[in-house]
Amino acid sequence: MKRTSLTLENLDYGAQQLAAVDADLGRIYTRLGTPPLWAREPGFASLVHIILEQQISIKAAQTVFERLCTHLGEMSPQRMVSAGEEGLKAFGLTRQKARYCFGLADLIHNGKLNLEQLDDLSDTEGRDALLAVPGLGPWSVDVYYLMALRRPDVWPLGDLALAAAMQEVKQLDAPATRQQQVDIASAWSPWRAVAARLLWMHYLDSR
Repeated sequence: MKRTSLTLENLDYGAQQLAAVDADLGRIYTRLGTPPLWAREPGFASLVHIILEQQISIKAAQTVFERLCTHLGEMSPQRMVSAGEEGLKAFGLTRQKARYCFGLADLIHNGKLNLEQLDDLSDTEGRDALLAVPGLGPWSVDVYYLMALRRPDVWPLGDLALAAAMQEVKQLDAPATRQQQVDIASAWSPWRAVAARLLWMHYLDSR
């Protein structure tokens, strides 16, 4: 069953709905407008990119990703399996991320993980399938669902930029804790992924 995905049209609709029920998000929307979709292509390359983004800056991860693409020639599971873990380390990946990326490639290459089938699964079933892959924790899986599959009601719990943006927008004493994020974001369902984009937009604009 094909799941609902965010588009430019329903992204703006969701932002308007959030602005109507949350004055703080409404001020962001009035000041900055509709947030970017920040969409990524579903598939292997996006998951690799998300793994690379763990615990380093987006800019640094992009540099490593581009270097990896250059060396592999094509970002595919087959090319990565052929390169091997040692080859990935030679391309600039840490030992841990080389193991994670190679493991992901090997699962897909050997038919043990089919990313194209995620749309046929419930969000819970699909997330569980990805969470079983070493290197893909809750944040990574949520970001994939939010940006690549573009599900409208996903919240990437633990995202540091969102925690900081929540602190500013909701006038908290410190960056929002995980529980505060859950409690606050619950009021934004079924558009939590749109709320995340509004807060990311605010975070980037204020720096």
